[in-house]
Amino acid sequence: MEGANSPDLQLQQLPPTSMTVSFSEVSFSYKENLIGALLAIFGHLVVSIALNLQKYSHIRLAGSKDPRAYFKTKTWWLGLFLMLLGELGVFSSYAFAPLSLIVPLSAVSVIASAIIGIIFIKEKWKPKDFLSCGLAIIGTYLLVTFGPNSHEKMTGENITKHLVSWPFLLYMLVEIIVFCLLLYFYKEKNVNYIVVILLLVALLGSMTVVTVKAVAGMLVLSIQGNLQLDYPIFYVMLVCMVATAVYQAAFLSQATQLYDSSLIASVGYILSTTIAITAGATFYLDFIGEDALHICMFALGCLVAFLGVFLITRNRKKAIPFEPYISMDAMPGMQNIHDKGMTVQPDLKASFSYGALENNDNVSEIYTPATLPVMQEEHGSRAISAPPYRVLEHTKRE
Repeated sequence: MEGANSPDLQLQQLPPTSMTVSFSEVSFSYKENLIGALLAIFGHLVVSIALNLQKYSHIRLAGSKDPRAYFKTKTWWLGLFLMLLGELGVFSSYAFAPLSLIVPLSAVSVIASAIIGIIFIKEKWKPKDFLSCGLAIIGTYLLVTFGPNSHEKMTGENITKHLVSWPFLLYMLVEIIVFCLLLYFYKEKNVNYIVVILLLVALLGSMTVVTVKAVAGMLVLSIQGNLQLDYPIFYVMLVCMVATAVYQAAFLSQATQLYDSSLIASVGYILSTTIAITAGATFYLDFIGEDALHICMFALGCLVAFLGVFLITRNRKKAIPFEPYISMDAMPGMQNIHDKGMTVQPDLKASFSYGALENNDNVSEIYTPATLPVMQEEHGSRAISAPPYRVLEHTKRE
């Protein structure tokens, strides 16, 4: 009886052991997700602070008589240091959490820039701006809560296996064809729509984040004692990461010369995030084993974050460059010149700049009095110079 009961007793003890192992694996995966998400949020927050510090440095120099260049100020160098620190945090986050979770968290940078702009640069906000920021925060919360939990050691063997898998090869074929078509229309046909340029940026960016995760994961494993730097795939990924990042920055710079930065930020975030999540799901199989509820809630979080970022950037008005001019209504005897809606100075938004004072280094030209055209009329055999203005005679009717 004891021999017969012992196998039953062993069978009854096995399920709790397996459940304990699976629970520890799940809790560990959530812990890695949390570490990666916190690193990404910290990195994007620090980058936003750095950019606003550098912007504050430029504004302060422009509003003062300080002849120093911007790179000679302590504020600008502090911003550069914080930017490098933030980028290091974002880079490290790819080694812990799935790519599809880290990429959408760049919305934190837009949210932080909007909030910090109120504190440092005294930007004005409207109630709809708070609603937009709230939507972006809710979307970020849904992304972190329902993000994928797939974790894999970024060893050289695993990365090589993913690189030659047929889903990724098919994805690469489609991406190369689309990229070449867009590049042809952009360069040869002069099709410079913002969607075309930012699609080129997003396609290159998807490969950048794929290689960044591989390089970051292999570096972290090497630091932990499992050396991965002797695999050739590490250097292949490193070269691809640098090359795609450089060309991505080049196309982004061309876009900033043609379109408003707020529009580029919103459209670029939506396109880059969508294509990067697709690349991560294809290369690293981020959503394998996830249930339909988590995938749907993650997609909902992406949509809410997209909407929030779009509204935040849309509500920001493009700054009008300062163009100094003489205020005619401030002159003595001219106080009532605008009483009947008469406009003396043109609108700053117009292309016509009559009345504007142009900056000129040649002082002698600035203080040279303006000359009016001289009209000449012939009376008989001699030319009499007319006065440099027209005299209008008004006859008073009785």
